[in-house]
Amino acid sequence: MSMSMSVPSGTVSPMLAIRVQTEPGPSHERPALRLLSELVGRLGGAGDRFLVLERIPSDPDVYFQVWYDGGDDYQVEHRSGAPELHFQAYVASADEVVELMARWARREDGWDHGPAWERLDFPADEPAPPLPPEVERELEEAVRSWLRAGYADRAALTERAEEHLVDGDVRPVSREQAGQLVVRLWRERVAEQADWAGETDPERIARAFAALDDAGITAREDFTCCRGCGLAEIRGEGRPDARGFVFFHTQCTQGAADGGDLYLLYGGFATGDDAADEARTAAVGHEVTAALDAVGLTWAWDGSAHDAIRVTGLDWRKRLTG
Repeated sequence: MSMSMSVPSGTVSPMLAIRVQTEPGPSHERPALRLLSELVGRLGGAGDRFLVLERIPSDPDVYFQVWYDGGDDYQVEHRSGAPELHFQAYVASADEVVELMARWARREDGWDHGPAWERLDFPADEPAPPLPPEVERELEEAVRSWLRAGYADRAALTERAEEHLVDGDVRPVSREQAGQLVVRLWRERVAEQADWAGETDPERIARAFAALDDAGITAREDFTCCRGCGLAEIRGEGRPDARGFVFFHTQCTQGAADGGDLYLLYGGFATGDDAADEARTAAVGHEVTAALDAVGLTWAWDGSAHDAIRVTGLDWRKRLTG
C-alpha cells in the first residue's frame, strides 16, 4: 500500500472545513491535513476502503470521495451539483489523493487539474408527489427548527420528517416526500450560512468540549434525547479513567437554537461517598467553566454542585454537516 503524504515535523497542520466519513463508521469534522493523510494512508483493507468528504456547510450534491482496495490505483470521484457534474478519475498514489482532497477542501482555483477526469452518467431522480399545502407548511416549520439546531444530518432529518405527522395508521408524508423537503430546506439553510464569517458560538462550544474530553472529562454535544437518558448513558461514552462528564441533550440544543441559554449537565462519576461525590461534581463544574472561558464564552453558575451551568449570550449559528 502507498504511504500517505507526510507533514513536516513541528509544523501546524491547519484545519480543513470538511467532514470526512469513513467506511468503518467514525466521521471527522474539520480534520487537520495530517489526519486526512492518515485516513487515506490506511485505506485498502477489508471494511476500510473508502472516504467521503463534504464541505462545511455541506450541499447534498457537492462531495469528493475515494475508493481503494489495495490494487494499483485509487479511484476518486467528485460531484459539483447536478448529476451531469459527477466525474471520476484514477490516480497512482495516496500522496496524489491527499493533495487533490486538500485543494478541493480549500476551494483552490484549478484544484482538479492533473487527473484525467471522465464524466459519469447518473439518471435524475423522479420528483416525489407534492404534499398538501397544510401538511407542507406544518412540516416546513418543524424541519427549519431542527435545521437551526444544526446537529442532525440529512438522513436523520428525513426519517424524523417522515415520522413527524404520523397519527396511528395515517402516514401523510412518504420517505421520498420527506427527503425532498429536507434537501430543499437544507439548501435554504446553507445559503443563509454563506455569509457567516469566522468561528461561531457552537464551534467554540465544540472546541471547549474537545479540550475537556482530552483532559479526562467525558464531553458530548447534543447527547441523547433528555436528561435521564443522558445520565444513564454518559458513563459508557468516555475513556475508562474519566473523572467526570459534561453534556447537553437535544432539548437543551433546541432551546439554545431558539434563542435561550444552553444548559450543561455535568458531574463527577459517583464513588458512593456522597460528600466526596459532591466535591468532585463541583470540581468538574469549575473545569467546565474554565474551558468555556478559554474559548471566549460567557456563563452563569453559582459554583455549587446543585446548580446548572448555563452558557449565556449565545448567537446560535451551527454550520450544517452530513
